[in-house]
Amino acid sequence: MLYPELFAQLEKARWDMATDIPWDQFNPELLTDEQAQTIRLNAITEWSALPATEMFLRDNRHDSDFSAFMSIWFYEEQKHSLVLIEYLRRFRPELVPTEEELHAVRFEFDPAPPLETLMLHFCGEVRLTQWYRCASEWHTEPVIQHIYSTLSRDEARHGGAYLKYMKQAIDRFGDQARLAFAKIGMLMAASGRSGKPLHPTNLHVNQALFPNDTVQSRLPDPEWLEDWLTHKIRFTAEWESRVVGGILRNLSSLFERPFESVQQLNRYRKELVAATA
Repeated sequence: MLYPELFAQLEKARWDMATDIPWDQFNPELLTDEQAQTIRLNAITEWSALPATEMFLRDNRHDSDFSAFMSIWFYEEQKHSLVLIEYLRRFRPELVPTEEELHAVRFEFDPAPPLETLMLHFCGEVRLTQWYRCASEWHTEPVIQHIYSTLSRDEARHGGAYLKYMKQAIDRFGDQARLAFAKIGMLMAASGRSGKPLHPTNLHVNQALFPNDTVQSRLPDPEWLEDWLTHKIRFTAEWESRVVGGILRNLSSLFERPFESVQQLNRYRKELVAATA
């Protein structure tokens, strides 16, 4: 059972919003209107941890260990939204999201295979780690820089926790788990080439609501994420390579086989398809 171990680890790393964020260092001259608007939309996006948690609990009723871990993940992810909202409340109160705007990103996700969903969210944490590092460098106001650095470290720890559950799944399910992880890992690592890097918040998750069934599509500005990455924080190919490298390194460790490219991972996936067939 991993939950007790992960609880202890993440409890040691937990930060306090009142005392660990340097609110008194705020410099109003270093926060632009454009930057404040991105914080607002990011706060709404982070609120989607709520429907994601509901999905995880529904689809993992068979796994009380992982479901218990959701109590940690949900708390910390929801705090990400809260700290961004608190930043706006203190320094740009006119931009605080409304309850209606937050509730708009709470909708039901269609059931999906738990192993694939686990890998999808592991890759999402790897990607968010780099997005938030990049965002911290783009921002000029010191308090929000500190907040984004803090969130980035949280996402990295969450990715490490998911990786432990992936290792557990391989022990339990063998090649079935390896194939699920290789398939989704290849998809997520290769998505940056298309110009639209995949993340759980921009994937379609409810067929009945299509096309209004991504988290991003339900924001006040549905084009925000792409614009933020391309024209604001400028998440370049160099940053994307860090995401891909993180996915490949972790899968190399998980599968005990080196992957230096997405092509190598795809060849391994085909081997697994043949073996399981």
